[in-house]
Amino acid sequence: MLGMPIETESETKIRFGQRLKAVRTALGYSQEGLALASGLDRSYIGGVERGERNISLLNIYKLAKTLNVTPREFFES
Repeated sequence: MLGMPIETESETKIRFGQRLKAVRTALGYSQEGLALASGLDRSYIGGVERGERNISLLNIYKLAKTLNVTPREFFES
């Protein structure tokens, strides 16, 4: 898209992680609770939320399904 600023990979991962955390906490999940419900490791979820991990598409879908949101919601401000 023309005119949109380009984010670095690090900025993109941080923004995604912040959004995941916001959705998770709004729905009352702890990191551990989300990990158990989604089949992912708690430390992995923590790393994603801190912008340290490059989450895969499949894991985005697992988290969205667990949280009952669309994957798109992780990318909206």
